[in-house]
Amino acid sequence: MRLLVLNIICVLLPGLLFAQVGAVKGRIMADTAGLPFASVAVSGTKLGTRADANGYFELKGIPAGNQVINFSNVTFESKRVKVNVINGEQQTINVSLKPLETKLNEVIVTGVSRATQLRKNPVPVAVLSKSTLERQVSTNIIESVVKGVPGVNAVTTGPNISKPFIRGLGYNRVLTLYDGIRQEGQQWGDEHGIEIDAYGLGRVEVVKGPASLTYGSDALAGVINMIPYIQPDSAGLKGDVTTEYHTNNGMAGTSIGLAYSKSDWKYNLRGTYKMAHDYRNRTDGYVYNSGFRELNFTGIARTDKNWGYTQIAATLYHNLQEIPDGSRDSLTRRFTKQVAENDDIKNRPLVNDDELRTYSIAPLHQSIKHYRVYSQSRFKVGEGSINALVGVQQNIRQEYTHPTALKQAALDIVLNTLNYEARYNLPVFAGIESTIGANGFYQTNRNKSATDFPIPDYNLFDIGTYIFAKKSWGKVDVSGGLRYDNRHIKWNDFYVGTDSQTGFGKQVQTGTPDAVLQFPEFDKNYTGISGSLGLTYNITERLLVKANVARGYRAPNITEIGSNGLDPGAHIVYLGNRTFKPEFSLQQDVGFIAYLRHMDIMAELFNNNIDNYIYQARLTDANGNPVVIVEGNSTYQYQQSKARLYGAEFTLNLHPEGLKWLNFNNSLAYVRGINKNEALIEQSNGAAKYLPFIPPLHLRSQLRFKLNGEYGAFSKIYVGIEADIYSEQDKFYALDNTETYTPGYTLINLSAGTAIKTRSDKKYLELFLQADNVFDKVYQSNLNRLKYFEYYQSSPNGRMGIYNMGRNVSVKAIWHF
Repeated sequence: MRLLVLNIICVLLPGLLFAQVGAVKGRIMADTAGLPFASVAVSGTKLGTRADANGYFELKGIPAGNQVINFSNVTFESKRVKVNVINGEQQTINVSLKPLETKLNEVIVTGVSRATQLRKNPVPVAVLSKSTLERQVSTNIIESVVKGVPGVNAVTTGPNISKPFIRGLGYNRVLTLYDGIRQEGQQWGDEHGIEIDAYGLGRVEVVKGPASLTYGSDALAGVINMIPYIQPDSAGLKGDVTTEYHTNNGMAGTSIGLAYSKSDWKYNLRGTYKMAHDYRNRTDGYVYNSGFRELNFTGIARTDKNWGYTQIAATLYHNLQEIPDGSRDSLTRRFTKQVAENDDIKNRPLVNDDELRTYSIAPLHQSIKHYRVYSQSRFKVGEGSINALVGVQQNIRQEYTHPTALKQAALDIVLNTLNYEARYNLPVFAGIESTIGANGFYQTNRNKSATDFPIPDYNLFDIGTYIFAKKSWGKVDVSGGLRYDNRHIKWNDFYVGTDSQTGFGKQVQTGTPDAVLQFPEFDKNYTGISGSLGLTYNITERLLVKANVARGYRAPNITEIGSNGLDPGAHIVYLGNRTFKPEFSLQQDVGFIAYLRHMDIMAELFNNNIDNYIYQARLTDANGNPVVIVEGNSTYQYQQSKARLYGAEFTLNLHPEGLKWLNFNNSLAYVRGINKNEALIEQSNGAAKYLPFIPPLHLRSQLRFKLNGEYGAFSKIYVGIEADIYSEQDKFYALDNTETYTPGYTLINLSAGTAIKTRSDKKYLELFLQADNVFDKVYQSNLNRLKYFEYYQSSPNGRMGIYNMGRNVSVKAIWHF
């Protein structure tokens, strides 16, 4: 018996020690991009692996000989490839998987620790592609997002100034990202927009609901991640030229993009220039001081290697934005202009017609400059990977509002920010994908040679650590995690005085005669624990249900705790409260998604309870009269209470299988915001029952006809008609006339477009034609800040404040080469 065992060992041992095995590596593609986290398995064995975030894979230890390797990913067609594995050699195989006819295969990178499929993420996420952004012609990028994502709205101050709101929450509760880096540019302010070049974006991802787990403070309402366009793998030089014109305000935009690829490197450059004069409507005519000029430059370099990738980018943004104040003649309602300091608003000279239609920037304007340099990388570490990000930003905000000293800035603030992030994507263990990470930023704010000081000079350090995990059990995908945040804000005593030569205010040193302590020193830590837990149940490949519970966290921003002065561009004196506590929210989301043969159905319901909710309210004295600290400017003081927001979004898109030329897309969004400060509600007889700046019921319905195929040189031909319907908003924060009733309105919009080929397959022209507010409807959005720019108690035409833009016809052409 012993002899038999020894003989068997002698026979098998050489085979065990010298097994004939080989290896296979390569990349799994979807169209022209790598397919993240696709599965690779050797048929009939337990051998397998997963591709990385860029589609690259490597599988070792495959028995030599003829093998069948399976490549698969959810919502993509699987592919089987026969391979003759050679002992001791590594072969390269590149495969391309075709997507199934469903949008659930969208890969997202926002709000999760690593790229994942839309269907596997329980948090509500919407994706706008490059083609969608190009087709939705708008005066700024936030308005394009509003058109494409139900539940997203914008507070506006004219055509080029839009602040995003998600489900009734905005400002520092919505975190705006550029390529994953938080956008830091005094985002608490009303009177300037997002400092991003809309022409250079490849996609926009919108998270609706708390995303504090991944991003920390300021993502209480959600995230809008604007991802720049990078030319797909294609050797040589490519580019595009975009030109755009709008008839209402004469907006003209030109953007030139160049992309060059060689070996493993890609380079992208873009320059953009936009300008516009005052916009108009049938009630106000041309709205004085609503024009702008905008300049953008972007440069990106990226290399993809077997070890991962590195991307380096730089952006430059400069916006000259006029500042409307709404002053006008009481009888004719023609706009007037300020020509003297501290003048009588009701006795200013009239603005002439040439000043209303000129592209020259008016003397009273603001200048916003934003510079950004950043690098992000991903490195393979065994079966896991490390992501690293570092970036620096500088935002320079200047407002010129002195008519007798045009070169003297009333506001001159420089905000410097250092962003950082590092995360480790652990190897998959027992089917669990997990990530641990840390991110945050260091920030300094400094007032320069100004005359008004709404916020102090401060230093801020923010850091948060988190752990995130996800796992699939058959048809169920579960994900969640926890995060801890710490934010430290500090500033020293800040004194102001009066310049004896100019009479304007100025910053002075401690001990200066007649100095006023405007900002007493402050030093405080804010901490918070946030997290989420959610699941997706995949009933079928096209039908699924999602549920998620998330706790959000937001530290008070600098203006909420530290403001004590006039913001001249907003015409508001802000007063903060140094005792404010952080906001905490608990939100529940339930969603149903079905991508069927003839229709798409989506229903998302949410309920959000917030502790320590911070909001603005007009300040009044004991007699109920508005407090006026600076003549001609309102005074607002921040308040804090509990709040509740709840609502839903519904989408129904019809695309009959037998009528491929027809699309009928419909969406509905509803949100209600309740102020739970019971004492204040009782004291105000119900005027404070609702939260400020809550959008009304919004319906959007579009009938779109498209011709598939080519017709000579023409292709991608479509025409569309859209009804954009807002109901009345009679549930508003009415205390002290902070807000007023807003009637409902319906806007009819038309659109058309086509692509025109040339003799070269690589060169073609895209044309887009759009007419918004076709019937020139006179209306005011309840989120239009210009609605409240009024200095009289009554008006000869019965219309108070400034109205939104009238009919606007726009033409856009994109030449691809």
